[in-house]
Amino acid sequence: MKAKIFITYKEGILDPEGTTVNKALNSMGIDHIESLDIGKYIQMEFGDISRQEAEKICEEACSSLLANHNTEKYHYEILENE
Repeated sequence: MKAKIFITYKEGILDPEGTTVNKALNSMGIDHIESLDIGKYIQMEFGDISRQEAEKICEEACSSLLANHNTEKYHYEILENE
């Protein structure tokens, strides 16, 4: 089982890296991009645990360390091993 965790800025929080990348792409002729957000992607692999345990681990990790609750939001997907 594994988790895919996505962390981005909350609405209203400036994303200077996203703004810079958007401007750089525009200067290269890659335009028509209205907004560009840079975030974090984290992948966790678990041993033999239940889906509920994986969700609990993700929630604890995100809320206590991985995401800054003042400026960032997160969501995750739990995937079964194939």
